[in-house]
Amino acid sequence: MRLGWIHVSPGCVVVDKPSGLLSVPGRGEDKKDCAASRVQARFPEALVVHRLDMATSGLLVFARSQEMQRLLGDAFAARRVEKRYVAVLGGLVEADEQAIDLPLLTDWPNRPRQMVCHQRGKPSQTLLRVLERDSARQQTRVALLPLTGRSHQLRVHCLAIGHPILGDALYAPPALQQAAPRLLLHAWQLGLPDMGEAPALLLQSPPPF
Repeated sequence: MRLGWIHVSPGCVVVDKPSGLLSVPGRGEDKKDCAASRVQARFPEALVVHRLDMATSGLLVFARSQEMQRLLGDAFAARRVEKRYVAVLGGLVEADEQAIDLPLLTDWPNRPRQMVCHQRGKPSQTLLRVLERDSARQQTRVALLPLTGRSHQLRVHCLAIGHPILGDALYAPPALQQAAPRLLLHAWQLGLPDMGEAPALLLQSPPPF
């Protein structure tokens, strides 16, 4: 699994993480190889700002100073960072555009799964736009814009509207898990605001599927 180098500046490093590679180290020696360790091998000062699920590919940013880590962290928390994803869903999504507003909660007996919970879930919003419908394969390619950043948000929201992401080993039924060799979810565009030390950036990585 090769890490793609997208952007290097005095303030940050942006890489294209492949599906199957952890963002940060896990427990155990077999989980030490990750995007963070590979970036830090080249830039020892690099600091984690956010994460992508192991199964998700796409753009991941690292700060090169504690001050930039703070600025980027604040920008993510204030929703001033624009993250756009492409996914392929099972079935034909009817509406060309829709807003998904469903609160999410950790499904503790079945961790790391998340679930919709209207009573105790955290507010979670995703905008979905259809890019292409494939009637022959009964699949829909969509653009996803998360307005919040909950764990597994896009995967659970797509499941909740009846269209799981292909290749999703946690949430898709067996037939849709087997319909793709990996989770077909890719963080393809990352927009970083002007933070004084670093100018605004708009970076893209075409989906590999």
